[in-house]
Amino acid sequence: MFLDFWRDVESLLRDAMDRCGFVLPETDARINGNELLLETSPHADLASTISFRLAPVLKKNPAKISQELLEAMVLDENSTVDRAEAMGPYLNFYANRRFLESAVLEAEGDGCWTGSMTERVIVEHTSANPNGPLHVGHIRNSVIGDTLVRILRRAGCQVEAQYYVNDMGRQIAIVVWGCGRYPLDDSKPDHAIAKVYIQANKDLAAEPELKVGVDRLMQLYESGDSETAAKFKSAVDYALSGIEDTLRRLNISHDSYRWEGEFVRDGSTAKVFEALESTGLTEWEGGALQLDLSDQGFEKKLVLKRSDGTSLYTTRDLAYHQWKAENSDRMIDVLGADHKLISGQLKAALRLMGVREPEIVIFEFVSLPTGSMSTRKGKFISTDELLDEVEAQAYREVTARRPEEVEEFRRAVAKDVALGAVRYDVVKVSPDKATTFDWKAALDFEKLSAPFIQYSHARACSILDKAGDFGEFDPRLLTGSEEIDLIKKISQFDLAVELAARELKPHLLATYARELAEIFNQFYRSSPVLDAEPGIREARLALVKAARNCLRATLETLGIPALESM
Repeated sequence: MFLDFWRDVESLLRDAMDRCGFVLPETDARINGNELLLETSPHADLASTISFRLAPVLKKNPAKISQELLEAMVLDENSTVDRAEAMGPYLNFYANRRFLESAVLEAEGDGCWTGSMTERVIVEHTSANPNGPLHVGHIRNSVIGDTLVRILRRAGCQVEAQYYVNDMGRQIAIVVWGCGRYPLDDSKPDHAIAKVYIQANKDLAAEPELKVGVDRLMQLYESGDSETAAKFKSAVDYALSGIEDTLRRLNISHDSYRWEGEFVRDGSTAKVFEALESTGLTEWEGGALQLDLSDQGFEKKLVLKRSDGTSLYTTRDLAYHQWKAENSDRMIDVLGADHKLISGQLKAALRLMGVREPEIVIFEFVSLPTGSMSTRKGKFISTDELLDEVEAQAYREVTARRPEEVEEFRRAVAKDVALGAVRYDVVKVSPDKATTFDWKAALDFEKLSAPFIQYSHARACSILDKAGDFGEFDPRLLTGSEEIDLIKKISQFDLAVELAARELKPHLLATYARELAEIFNQFYRSSPVLDAEPGIREARLALVKAARNCLRATLETLGIPALESM
């Protein structure tokens, strides 16, 4: 849809630049392939600020450059571009009626767009230590990661979502050690593991000499002792089973789990040591093998190996990334802001090894308003607790709005509304900005939140259910400003997905979802559908169906249930 218009504008602009003899310097950095600086605009369907980039090269006024480019443009009758205008230094482009009509026909049909990006992509996200339940701090990692997986798949990529399991660190050794001392209770597996882990840490703090037992477990596990390996696998699998249950509540799943241990067992970690030692930048210092990355801009050295010969998380992570680089075209890591230093060191070490670097999405953390949820003092708030509270609040809201419905309906809707509220509220903010989750705002059906978008979809479904079959329609009858605005926004779905996929910014699609719902509601309020006169009625019903299809595709790509009744 809109990408066709975008490409036609690109072609028109490039041809004009060729006719004028304007050439961008090769040193100009391409911005995600958008070297012509095209963007959607409130003043046009697309606008370009290319004149600003050409001005220092040509030593001309940007407004004069825009005028020269406009005069050099030759519109093709098969193009989707209706006209172009120069507004000072800006070039504005407008889509023609044929494009608008085809957008309605396409979206009203199957309404399912899949892009042409074909890369094999590995997205690693969540990867929380299996020593307890997911807490509020993990939510943004999981939601951003899963939304990127969905966006990349919608864009056409072959995506594998991976969970990197930390089965060799000290924290897991403490869990295994603790499981040998205390029985697991019958609470949710990840919560039961957390209780053992907390008690074990208390014992180790009170009697430091007990740490010898933890160290011994780590050595035995890394050496491949089968009895110890079985204990580690049992504890980690048990914790992961509880974590998986929580992720399912968030509509999140992983395609595969890669365990740290496998990269020690297959010799990959040993090869990392060899590769980095061959650089001449490693030395034993303070009882550990360390890598000097000062030439890469890092004052702090990267620790690779302990004095007892056991590897560290970082070393095994390098082996994992080498494997990912060999098995993908793009590898993407979703990491919290506290990983900025270590992720930079990891990329620097990979460069020394000659291994392709990952694309890293760094996110700031999500917090809760003070006093928004009750919890025992000193205890973290688990994701399970948060979801329980939001579902309870959603149930009260749904009951107030639909008291006549049976409880089964209200419970089911509340569950899906709560899921949407959490996911949307987390992903709507750019990853690099901190955010606070406020369930009251997230569950506001009247504000621009997930329930508002879900309700817009349900409203479209209701209109279509009441209309029944409406037969053929003529898109040429859709000429009102609200109709045109809605058509254009529907057509931009593919652009929103592709930009979010290329720039790894899921909040771009969340913003699009909100704008689509808002424009649909503006159309609905100003344009009678079921009571419109024949001809216009069918055309508007087709537009409602196109909007419904687009809202559904957008919600599904965000991992949010597209409800048909609320």
